[in-house]
Amino acid sequence: MATPLSRRTLLAAGTGAAAGLSLPGVAAYADDRATKGMRFTLDAQVLDGGEQVTSVTLDAARLGPIDPASLTTGTFTVHAKATSPLPIADGDAIFSEYDLDRTVTAARLDRRGNIVLDLSHAEGQISGSTLGYIAGRGRNVMLDLTYTITQQAPFALRDHRSITIKDFVQSRRLSDPEVDAFSSHVSGSGMKYRLYSPAGAHSSGRSKRPLIVWLHGGGEGASLPDYYDNETTLRANRGALGFATPEAQRIFGGAYVLAPQSTSAWMQDGPRFAPLIREIIGDVVRGGRIDRDRIHVVGCSNGGYMSMKMTTVYPTLFAASVPICGVVGSFPPGGPPLIPDSELAQISTPSWLVTSRDDLTVDPQANTVHAHELIPGSLVTLYDHVVRNGHQFSGHWSWIYVARNDPSIDGTHVWQWMAAQRRP
Repeated sequence: MATPLSRRTLLAAGTGAAAGLSLPGVAAYADDRATKGMRFTLDAQVLDGGEQVTSVTLDAARLGPIDPASLTTGTFTVHAKATSPLPIADGDAIFSEYDLDRTVTAARLDRRGNIVLDLSHAEGQISGSTLGYIAGRGRNVMLDLTYTITQQAPFALRDHRSITIKDFVQSRRLSDPEVDAFSSHVSGSGMKYRLYSPAGAHSSGRSKRPLIVWLHGGGEGASLPDYYDNETTLRANRGALGFATPEAQRIFGGAYVLAPQSTSAWMQDGPRFAPLIREIIGDVVRGGRIDRDRIHVVGCSNGGYMSMKMTTVYPTLFAASVPICGVVGSFPPGGPPLIPDSELAQISTPSWLVTSRDDLTVDPQANTVHAHELIPGSLVTLYDHVVRNGHQFSGHWSWIYVARNDPSIDGTHVWQWMAAQRRP
């Protein structure tokens, strides 16, 4: 008969604290390693609307071969708590904090023999978000995530031993293979950036590759003296990640993808940021096998402004520019334009502008359409709404379409158009 074991629940966010339930009447796994707690990792994916924790992986392979038939959606429960990493000032608010039970939709084994608990997730569902938006600061931040795993029933090994884990220990690491594929860097001027390097890019004899520069929106900048993370640029949307997907890499023949993070918002100080971005581009070009005639700049919202600004400051640097819901007029209204008409009319970089007509954040007519009318030879795609897989997003989020290579003109999609461009 198994020795009765008492219930234990110990919690701490990302600090290696443990939580679990030991059930009386079943055999408990007694290996010394297990008494210190079974580790688990949060697995995340960046959806079109931002990153969510989509599953939890329990480090169970070391127990021995597990009988998958003994795992059900009721074997474990998962509780999630997400809180701001920063104090929230009186009168301010952070969106996407939560404290709730996550729904386990499947319990399975991965190829290593670890237990994976798939969790319910969907666009617009905040219960799995990894980011929170601080309204008063206008910034996304990485939430402190505390997950509690509780075993409700034993599972079995293939040798028929019943297993109940005493403790579960949350790993500090958040696993997201797409994000993890980007290395982290800091420029000589102190600007942080992430870089994706294509497979085989440094092999001798291989041809040089294009470079795609992704300039984030306002919510992914810094301007928080106590918060500059080099993370939200990749996790808030698929803007940079889209260009690192197998489909994009095939279209571009393997491309580097660069994502700098501003220390405030690009629109607040575009002329100062331009040379800092140029510095990073120069460092990346010197450090990799990059074709200088195939450097592209893409950006959304604040980054849409900055992608156009870069082509006014450096008219011969880029092969193509894709400004998405960018700002050229005064913002907020009443001041001078961020990019004067005279500068827009002088842009010589091939440009494809994208926006949605229902954008309530940046007036599409006064900004994207106006810029298109002035930038010589530019292309434009105007959507009515931002809808993907049946979910309607804010009209401002038209970057979702570019991240999925959706815009097309006369049968040519935006990624293929970019890949065909060369600097004169």
